[in-house]
Amino acid sequence: MFIDILVNGLATSGMYGLLAVGFALIFSVARILNMAHTAFYMIAAFLFYVAVSEYQMGVLPAMTVSVLATVILGVICYKLFFERVKEHEQTVMIVSVALAMLAQEIFVLIFGGTYRGIDPVIKGFYELSGGTRISGQHIFAVLSTSFILLGIWLWLSKTRLGNAIRAVAQDAEVANLMGIDDRKMCVIVMSVSVLLAGISGVVMAPIGMVHPLMWAQPIVIVLAAVILGGMGSIGGALIGAVILGYVETAVTFLVPGGSFLGASVALLIMVLVLMIRPEGLFGVFFEEERL
Repeated sequence: MFIDILVNGLATSGMYGLLAVGFALIFSVARILNMAHTAFYMIAAFLFYVAVSEYQMGVLPAMTVSVLATVILGVICYKLFFERVKEHEQTVMIVSVALAMLAQEIFVLIFGGTYRGIDPVIKGFYELSGGTRISGQHIFAVLSTSFILLGIWLWLSKTRLGNAIRAVAQDAEVANLMGIDDRKMCVIVMSVSVLLAGISGVVMAPIGMVHPLMWAQPIVIVLAAVILGGMGSIGGALIGAVILGYVETAVTFLVPGGSFLGASVALLIMVLVLMIRPEGLFGVFFEEERL
């Protein structure tokens, strides 16, 4: 059971990590609370299902097409809806919730409320010592999400574009004076944010089930992870996602009926931490830098 919790926790944490980093990134740069973030995760999963099941595409082409289509849709949504009202955080939040609900109802209309499965990208199981079996899809999810998160860290910390994005996140006005186009940076960051959500969707869809409500539970955990780690801290969001991902997995395995309690326990941990440290584990005060 320890190995099961370890591997499943890694896969779950990787999914939440990609989603939380994307959510924290767009918030840090564009100050957008995108409540539709996990809706793009759902859209990518459904596009992957359609590409594989309806059009009989190969797995890798289907994943690529699904993620790219989701990124394009995310940029369109940003230009049409978010960019116009991004100075008003409450309005952005309401608009994003409306978009997520719209996506949900469209998928209910097209596919109904049934749960649909996707064949694993890597089929079969691998047996470890002690008789524990690990699915190839879980190994693929752990390796792919870890590689992508490492790539995002290197991109933000080691490239000129990453430094420009960090500059806009710290102070957009000063970045503009230095010749950095903050509007362009916001579009790029939105693309990367949706890209991470889309990758998470196509990687995790074969492990779980694809259905029109699959966006709702992850957004709660993502918000909790970002707040737990500290609003504006991308590294904190990732660490918060790992903590809550393992908490949810452990509760699911160890507590009877834990699959219904995992999210509640994760939120309880977030509340307890915030009572001791209101800015989160790695948060900064509002007047300090956000990255």
